[in-house]
Formats: sequence, C-alpha cells, structure tokens
Amino acid sequence: MIEVEVKAKIRSFDEMRKRLDETNAVKVKTEHQEDRYFNSPVRDFAQTDEALRIRQTKSDEKHNLFITYKGPKIDAKSKTREEVEMEIEDADKASKIFENLGFKEVRTVVKDREYYKYENYEISLDNVHGLDPYMEIEISLEDNSDYSKAQESIFKLFEKLGITDGFERTSYLELLEELDNWISIAENYKKVYKTKIHNLLY
Repeated sequence: MIEVEVKAKIRSFDEMRKRLDETNAVKVKTEHQEDRYFNSPVRDFAQTDEALRIRQTKSDEKHNLFITYKGPKIDAKSKTREEVEMEIEDADKASKIFENLGFKEVRTVVKDREYYKYENYEISLDNVHGLDPYMEIEISLEDNSDYSKAQESIFKLFEKLGITDGFERTSYLELLEELDNWISIAENYKKVYKTKIHNLLY
C-alpha cells in the first residue's frame, strides 16, 4: 500500500478543530500512541529513509498493537511512501525477536492523536510529546498507483483549512532527535561559556 501523506505545523489545536468543524470534517476517535522505533543491523534507517516500529494504541474502545515498516519517501514534496503493517499480540515479544536479530531500539515517540474523516481523507491532529502542534492529512492507495493527483488534492485541502506553509517531511522521530542535538549543543556551549567567564574572573 502507498501512503500519500502531508504534514504541517499548526498554530493551535483549538483553531484547527474549529476549521475542521466548519469544513464538516467528522471526528472519528482519539488515540494515545506509543511508537518504539528500531534500527537495522545491516543498514542505517536514518540514511536509507526507512522506518520500523512497534506501535501501541489506546482509546476508549480498544487497545491495539502493530508492527509497521515504512519505505523511503518517493517524492520531494510530501511523505508519500510504501507502508506495510500487521497487527500483533505482544509488543515485548516482538521487540525481543527484533533484538535477537540484531535490531536496536532507538527511541519511543509518544503522542495523542485526534482522527477526523473528510471525504476520502484521514486528518490527524498530533500532540507529539516534546514538539509543537502538527496536522497530517493522508490518503491510502494501492501499490503502483499514480499518487500525484492525490497529493495535489491534499495540498488543496490544507489550503482550504488555512494552511499554506509550515509543511514538514521530517518524521517525528527525526524532529525529536534534531531537537535533542540542538539541546546538547546549547548545553555544551553554556559549559564552555561558564568556564571562560570563570577563568577571566579568577
């Protein structure tokens, strides 16, 4: 299956909920999601633009577990890529299998996601712990489908909802890793700066 997906940073969830309501989008559910990401022993997924995760979802209705593989993005404008997903029964056992095969768990991404349905679009408001508010819009197509028209229609829907910039192709995992790197750089700079001040004074 091909997942045609576009993501953008938004100003606030309340503002976007109002716009979705005015567009007659229907709220479907709210989920708490915890995604455990793994890296391969034979290639670096950060370099190949792939992803492998175990997702745990919790809502009022049910509790589910999935393994998901995402292939490299296939265009320069969106997050369109192949996605293969299957439901599982035990996240820890799946993790143990991965680790025994040499896969390394790299990070858990936690978010609360509100799902909306509008025509054939799935719209998500994503409160990712540690990041700004984001909205995703996606359409799922069969393998080898022409995704260009679907992609164009997603950008038009974003425009209809008042979003014309802030688009982001980087995954939440990568955004959190980048944020950690910047925090580390800032902390190291602060230590160096304090040392220089101390040497000047004493």
